[in-house]
Amino acid sequence: MAIENFIAYNPTRLHFGKGVTETLGETVRQYGKRVLLVYGKGSVKKYGYYDKVLEQLVRAGLSVREYHDIKPNPVVDDVRKAAALGKVNNIDVIVALGGGSVIDSAKIIGISIANDIDPWRFMTWQEQPQKSVPVITVLTLAATGTEMNAAAVLQNPETDQKVGFVHPVMYPKDSFLDPSFTVTVPKDYTAYGIVDLIAHAFEAFFGGGEPSVVDKITLAIVKDAMEWGPQLLNDLQNVELRANIMLDATLALNGLTSYGKTGGDWGVHALGHELSLLYDMPHGATLSIVYPAWLRLQAERIPKRIQKLGEGLFGTPDIEKTIQLLEDFFAALGSPVHIGETEIDTSKKEEILNQMNKNQVSGMVHSLNNDDRKRLVESMM
Repeated sequence: MAIENFIAYNPTRLHFGKGVTETLGETVRQYGKRVLLVYGKGSVKKYGYYDKVLEQLVRAGLSVREYHDIKPNPVVDDVRKAAALGKVNNIDVIVALGGGSVIDSAKIIGISIANDIDPWRFMTWQEQPQKSVPVITVLTLAATGTEMNAAAVLQNPETDQKVGFVHPVMYPKDSFLDPSFTVTVPKDYTAYGIVDLIAHAFEAFFGGGEPSVVDKITLAIVKDAMEWGPQLLNDLQNVELRANIMLDATLALNGLTSYGKTGGDWGVHALGHELSLLYDMPHGATLSIVYPAWLRLQAERIPKRIQKLGEGLFGTPDIEKTIQLLEDFFAALGSPVHIGETEIDTSKKEEILNQMNKNQVSGMVHSLNNDDRKRLVESMM
């Protein structure tokens, strides 16, 4: 199996387990006294996580400013507003309390403040950051793995784009993962998080290079999520089950699954982003729709790779059976596997295809053309 040359780097300090936020205040204080606390639309207040975090920051003698309008599919305008608030208040450190949308936003806020550059210039790769305001995360949704990587995704309604940006200065300095902070995540978003982490592992698995041990690790992460995920959906208050899924999500996208590879494919994520952009669909729900369709498209192109996936997850080299079993698993979680199962009318097929072709969505390893995208949209319906 080919192992590609690679560099491993991850400077994020991970604090994992129940009660770890008890040291949050003293950790944040190491980076400065003026804090920008970033969070979403209110659930962190409803369930008491905001109070716990604020108590830690105040007890540490820190000055706190807040930005609390981050949307589930984060938009660049909120990042601009939060960065402006941070600049005015000479912020030393950012604390992101929430899931992937909040943490992704905080990363771009950090580089926008530190480099005094509009965030969208980073997202469109017109600028490279030289530094960042330190970012500390407190995770409330296990899904994206953003708590331990240097990537962020934002959308811009004005340009009709949803894109990602990656840079080493965007690694969080410290990330606090207390599984008890996720027990209030509802069943549907818990399911979407499980789909998301599995999709991250797949994006790495179908990337360039086939390091044997890393393939085994990647499939082990997926199998673990497939074991504990259904149990969690039947016992949402179970902190141990939450912890298992939380760790799976972090390991799926903290760099581990990319060792010995040239990178992941990310074509499925690119396709899913267009559905989120058009219809504000939950990210994980888009992935459970797109992945089976993408695998069917690739069945004759990368059969050995899909067979290895099937053997590792389901004990079968049969490609169609593998795809069907994966689709059945997503459906059993309660995540949609066809657009017709969502609120999106199937008459939107042409609109979806036009959007995907407009932004020329593709993979980094397995490229897609207009005909491929047409076949994918037909399969997703």
